[in-house]
Amino acid sequence: MEKLKFYIDTSVIGGCFDEEFSKWSNKLFEEFKLGNKIAVISELVIEELKNAPVNIKNKLKEIPNEFLIIVENSNSMIQLAEKYLELKVLPEKFKDDALHIATATILNVDVLVSWNFRHLVNFNRIKQFNGVNLLCGYREIDIRSPRELINNED
Repeated sequence: MEKLKFYIDTSVIGGCFDEEFSKWSNKLFEEFKLGNKIAVISELVIEELKNAPVNIKNKLKEIPNEFLIIVENSNSMIQLAEKYLELKVLPEKFKDDALHIATATILNVDVLVSWNFRHLVNFNRIKQFNGVNLLCGYREIDIRSPRELINNED
């Protein structure tokens, strides 16, 4: 069985060091480190990490290369992100968030994972993103927080 691919945005990485989110972000990272799930990031995540504290920058290094996929942004990703903005799913100033969604959509990952409840993990916006995806010939994208993806038995 093929391993699930999770596109993680920068908030998930930073969440490993945030009191409110660390439990779930770190459990998700454990899943990546063990190879139970595949982490997918884009060059946008790498760019966003450039100004982050060293501990956040280094967090990705914990994931073995065989369980981490890093992709470049393609023209189709940029065009889909622009469509989200054109159709007012997100305001222009949040174009990076639009690009995260477009990248995850085009890559056909199983889920986009984020702690961004305002722009990404938001029921109404998810419906709008998926409306644009279907309009443009892409499949719907599932968007969740790490908390929703971790089996909490403790």
